[in-house]
Amino acid sequence: MRNTELAPLYRSAIGFDRLFNLLESGQNQTNGGYPPYNVELVDDNHYRIAIAVAGFAEKDLDITTQDNLLIVRGSRAGEPAQRTYLYQGIAERNFERKFQLAEHVKIKGANLVNGLLYIDLERVVPENLKPRRIEIK
Repeated sequence: MRNTELAPLYRSAIGFDRLFNLLESGQNQTNGGYPPYNVELVDDNHYRIAIAVAGFAEKDLDITTQDNLLIVRGSRAGEPAQRTYLYQGIAERNFERKFQLAEHVKIKGANLVNGLLYIDLERVVPENLKPRRIEIK
């Protein structure tokens, strides 16, 4: 496992959108860190968010985007079962998680596998905004 320090990227990103704002926004939620999630850098322009949603089915999850804001909601329909727990370590509450996406980041898809919701993202920068080499004459 490798963690990446993002502070140097912030210093050199003068005047440009910071793609890693999506990391910060998730950390500033008031829901106490539930559900936990990871943001993975797949390659230079592809990212994957993995959210632990054990106990939620596809029908219980809702993923929407609006104005570069990714919103993931989980809510169970019906009344919760009345159980007597000797110990309860698995949270069963509804949630809402928000991620602020940088400009030109698009959602490519989502899938639910073994209690993890994977959301794949791609950064698609238009040609006119990509760096170009200037010839010196």
